[in-house]
Amino acid sequence: MSDHHQDTGIDRFRLAMDASGVGMAIVDLQGRWLEVNPAFERMFGYSSKEVVGTPAASLTHPDDIAMSLSYLRGLVDGSIPVLDAQKRYMHRNGDTVWAHVNVSVMRDEGARPLFLLVQLRDISEQHAAERALQSRADAEYAGRYAANHQLQLFADAVAHDLRAPLRSIESFSALLADRAADRLDDTDRDYLSRIRAAASRMSGLLSALNELSYVTRTDLKAADVDLSLLADWVGAELRDAEPQRRAEIDVQPSLHAWGDERLLKLLLTQLMGNAWKFSREREPIRIHVTGRSEGDTVRVEIRDEGIGFDMRYAHKLFEPFQRLHGPDQGGGHGLGLAIVRRIAERHHGRVRADSAPESGATFTLELPALAAEERA
Repeated sequence: MSDHHQDTGIDRFRLAMDASGVGMAIVDLQGRWLEVNPAFERMFGYSSKEVVGTPAASLTHPDDIAMSLSYLRGLVDGSIPVLDAQKRYMHRNGDTVWAHVNVSVMRDEGARPLFLLVQLRDISEQHAAERALQSRADAEYAGRYAANHQLQLFADAVAHDLRAPLRSIESFSALLADRAADRLDDTDRDYLSRIRAAASRMSGLLSALNELSYVTRTDLKAADVDLSLLADWVGAELRDAEPQRRAEIDVQPSLHAWGDERLLKLLLTQLMGNAWKFSREREPIRIHVTGRSEGDTVRVEIRDEGIGFDMRYAHKLFEPFQRLHGPDQGGGHGLGLAIVRRIAERHHGRVRADSAPESGATFTLELPALAAEERA
């Protein structure tokens, strides 16, 4: 780029600076203010004469200085082509000014950087409104957490108190079936079978209550998790449990999320277990696990070709003890999907479902793909 073209470009920027209601400035490669416009002066309370020649970091909030210097290095060395970010500055009166910052680099014909063109838009009011919304959301979450904590205590107490009599029912009914088998007629054996089946269902319900309590209160140990490996693991467990069934379980490789491996394994166990249960009438059982990254989120779909469900009742899916299918169709205790939702929410993610009767079901998970500090 010739000097004339450079001058033309900077002249145009200066004209835009003077006319703009947005803060605009020119900064040299050492990070010093070279020129600022009237909107910039109003935004920070300093005159142009007070600012020009001083380091840009002198107006930056102390907590954002290291970040700003990193941005400057990246813009100068080309690793950051254009900056679009939010950061804090200090007004002359001591107030914090939140600004949306856009920075581009003016270069010569050899692509060497000459200086930085900066635009700053005051978003302090917007940021304050967002913080107020977040505070209300935090308060609502605290209320929900207190209610959930009471539910956990109740579930723990119920599970503990029911375990002992349930073990007695299971133990003595098994002894009766073994020792009195010859003296029982068909009706007696049917009654005894029903008792044992009911005890088994109750045992499963207590285990599910314990899992729901566990996933709510356990500390998250977050790390990079290979979801594909966990899905393959769950698929192998399903096959081992019913080796007589033909099954095709396809898992897309290299699906990763940021979260607690134990909880994400439990989540996939519940979802893929449901897909298996509600596909029992189909041969072979088909389960597909696919996904894709979308920014700082990974979207994972668990799809089956089973009996599906009516979307008119989808609002019941993730509520505790709600069932869309009876035991003869594979319906269980009604806590599996409640556990799934709780795990997703604890990872600041979400889960949703889509289906039609006799057309299979698809459960879609959205989970963080990066650590929180990397997403910021």
